[in-house]
Amino acid sequence: MTAGPRQEFIAGVRATIPLEIGAAPFGMIFGALAVTSGMTPAAAQGMSLFVFAGASQFIGVNLLAAGTALPVIVLTTFVVNLRHALYAATLAPHVRHLPQRWLMPLGFWLTDESFVVVANHYNEPGDPRYRHWFYLGSALLMYLNWQLWTLVGIIAGSAIPDPTRWGLDFAMVVTFIGMIIPTIKNRPMLAAVVAAGVVAALANPLPNKFGLILAALCGVAAGVIVEARRGEVKPETTP
Repeated sequence: MTAGPRQEFIAGVRATIPLEIGAAPFGMIFGALAVTSGMTPAAAQGMSLFVFAGASQFIGVNLLAAGTALPVIVLTTFVVNLRHALYAATLAPHVRHLPQRWLMPLGFWLTDESFVVVANHYNEPGDPRYRHWFYLGSALLMYLNWQLWTLVGIIAGSAIPDPTRWGLDFAMVVTFIGMIIPTIKNRPMLAAVVAAGVVAALANPLPNKFGLILAALCGVAAGVIVEARRGEVKPETTP
């Protein structure tokens, strides 16, 4: 039986609920950090509404608080978000048939968490006709959740002077680990994860978070190389 738009939407929401555990404290810390760094509550909430990119928002707030020039802030956040180009390239074959009224919001709402569940869903067997509704359900839940916890953080930030001491950001690390592990199903995937992890750790001191992009590129390269070498090994056939 083919799942319709409503069933796909609900499935997308359900698949994303576990990932909200990591995103919730992350959003709360951002809201608190933003107001304690000098941003107005409206500006902090507006950043979540119109930027909607956790890592870039944290970096942007820190750079603004340090009085960094606007071009540097734009360049830094651009580099951090370049990983979304890889996400988009992966999903493009599945959504290219959609009209712009779908592509624009889905592109804006694309996050790490939604990418993982949506990419996995598109790779499952079955009729893909309404799977963009699954994407929509996942993306909307992430967006609304981020707005809610940003607001909670803004309110809490007035009472707690240093939100970075809460240690809640570790929840996001655990969430990302939980997202990645189930996707490691073959040697190319394992090579990509190991290479990206090692390079990310070694390149962490690089400025403007360039190490993140370098790690992603090295991970992709490692996966492609291992996949190519595996394809070169032909199984022996008996005459």
